[in-house]
Amino acid sequence: MGTTNIHDAKSQLSKLIEQAMRGEEVIIAKAGKAMVRLVPISVDDSPRLGGQWRGRVRIGDDFDTLPEDIAAAFGIEPR
Repeated sequence: MGTTNIHDAKSQLSKLIEQAMRGEEVIIAKAGKAMVRLVPISVDDSPRLGGQWRGRVRIGDDFDTLPEDIAAAFGIEPR
């Protein structure tokens, strides 16, 4: 499509979004100077893979234990 000024982009935003979704380049300009490019967001639907942090992270033995001073700050009776 080329370049569109901000005023026209405000009144034709839906049309510009549709063009960007079709892969067309949409550039919005201010005073003739290109300011932004409108592009679609790509969504990665592939399943997440786990295990990247295996061997890199160690969880302490006291991980589930709430320190007494923090428990007192929240008004919780320590066990």
